[in-house]
Amino acid sequence: MIVSSTMAAPNALLRRSFRKTFPPAVRGEGVYLWDSSGKRYLDFCGSAAVNFIGHGVAQIPAAMMEQAKNLEFVHSSQFTTVVAEEYAQELLDFAGDNFTQGAVYFTCGGSESVETALKLARQYQVEIGQEKRYQVLSRTQSYHGSTLGALSVSGNKRRRETYLPMVRQFAHVGAPYCYRCDFDCTDGCQFCGQQYAAELAAAIDAANGEVAAFICEPVSGATLGAQVPPAGYLHAIEEICRQRGVLLIADEVMSGMGRTGRNFAVQHWNIKPDIIVAAKGLSSGYAPLGAILVTKKIVDAIASGSGSFLHGFTYNSHPVCLAAGRAVLSFIQENNLIDAADASSPESAAAKLYPAVAGLRKLEAVGDVRGIGLLWGVEFVADRKSKQCFPAKINFAGQVAEAAMQRGLLVYPVQGCTDGDSGDHVLIAPPAIITQEQSEWSAEQLAAAIVQVREKN
Repeated sequence: MIVSSTMAAPNALLRRSFRKTFPPAVRGEGVYLWDSSGKRYLDFCGSAAVNFIGHGVAQIPAAMMEQAKNLEFVHSSQFTTVVAEEYAQELLDFAGDNFTQGAVYFTCGGSESVETALKLARQYQVEIGQEKRYQVLSRTQSYHGSTLGALSVSGNKRRRETYLPMVRQFAHVGAPYCYRCDFDCTDGCQFCGQQYAAELAAAIDAANGEVAAFICEPVSGATLGAQVPPAGYLHAIEEICRQRGVLLIADEVMSGMGRTGRNFAVQHWNIKPDIIVAAKGLSSGYAPLGAILVTKKIVDAIASGSGSFLHGFTYNSHPVCLAAGRAVLSFIQENNLIDAADASSPESAAAKLYPAVAGLRKLEAVGDVRGIGLLWGVEFVADRKSKQCFPAKINFAGQVAEAAMQRGLLVYPVQGCTDGDSGDHVLIAPPAIITQEQSEWSAEQLAAAIVQVREKN
């Protein structure tokens, strides 16, 4: 039973919070979800930037059922499967020429995929005779997952701090954040990207040859709220890694699989990472699924070296989950959903979303609206001129999300974007099937929620 008090009634399910209630969701269709009371919600955040194709697409569970009828599970130490082999090749083709003759390792989600990428980066360096290399550098204000290994390379203070005694820590370098840039951005952020990249070069050099890899989100996810990199930044990062023998890992858990209007976000800048981490949109939430895509040089190093990757999960390459992912990829391609997420196409869903979201800039409590394609962040401030944050204790973003939910709109609230403690924003990442009317209605409801919470605080 759902209660309205601040402390929820005892429940057998260990939920995300004991201080709020969660209505039971019972159905999804298109951009909408319904709870058990019959209330409808427009999923303006794609359920944490997961759902890209829309809810209730019948082809996906049909493909899962067909696979389950024939073969529900085998262990990857004993068998491969047709669905794994064929889907892996389709993903490599989807990723482009950089991954020709590469390979795919399937997991059950983003955190598992990051763990896999970290271990593979270390083993690759050992295989090529670089046993000294084990550190994986990353950025402040980043998020790469909730397992201890993934937390070690995440910069999200709130999610890390309790577990820091259990985490092996390596250097974190600054992440470009043009709204609150550490450098002089009077040139429109044309030079600050090089300055941020120089921090990585300095950190690698200071590690005395012990860095195995650098991991970053090409477009930042929830922690920094859809920050698009400044011009030249990713190219500089790529060159720094190449020159120093450091693998480049692109965490595309949130930005990949079409979300930004390209198959993977790195393709906006023609960046060629050694490893791509994928999840979320990989299955669009229809099944727990993640993957890493690796280049031929990594495959060759292990194949011609020890001959085996020293890693594994019981459920990696789960046939039913792979059937879901393969059906999602087919649906994306057959329905041109990547074009729908490309704002440069005037009739696309992304092009229609942009003016609706950009209109939020006129609100007193909105400091910045940033993003690309169908991935956007709206940052809140108590004072626009000074960019002063709201006090962390009032949880302004959480209040906005709650007020929006009361209006039948779902957004994804995050705190700590400024310094790990202060700074509030919400993430917007709707399914690619959203219409102009739905985008405009959503922006109106979000604006009303922001005004409501601002007046209260």
